[in-house]
Amino acid sequence: MKKLLPLLAAAGFALSFAAHAADAPAAGASAPAKAPTAQQTRMKTCNADAGAKNLKGDERKAFMKECLSGNKASTQQDKMKSCNADAGAKNLKGDARKAFMKECLSGAAS
Repeated sequence: MKKLLPLLAAAGFALSFAAHAADAPAAGASAPAKAPTAQQTRMKTCNADAGAKNLKGDERKAFMKECLSGNKASTQQDKMKSCNADAGAKNLKGDARKAFMKECLSGAAS
C-alpha cells in the first residue's frame, strides 16, 4: 500500500503532463494564417491612402480618424481616388494597373 500511493501519484502526474503536451502545437508547426479582419483591412487601406498623400503629424491623425471611423459612406469618386493613389504608389502600368483597379474598386464596394 505504501508503494502503491506514490506510484499512482507519479502515474497521475505523467498522464497530466502527456495531456498538456498533446494540447500544445508542435515546435516546427506553424499556425495557419488567419484572414485579416475588416478593421485590419480598413487600417491597411487608410494607412496606404495617408502615405500616398504624404500626410504627417496632426493632419495624418485627423485623416486616419475620419478614414477609420467608417461612418461616411464613400462615393464612387472617393473609391476611385483611393485606388488610383494606391496604384500610383505601386507604380502599376497597363494591364497590371487595370487588374488592380478592378479588384480595388470591387473590393471597396463591399
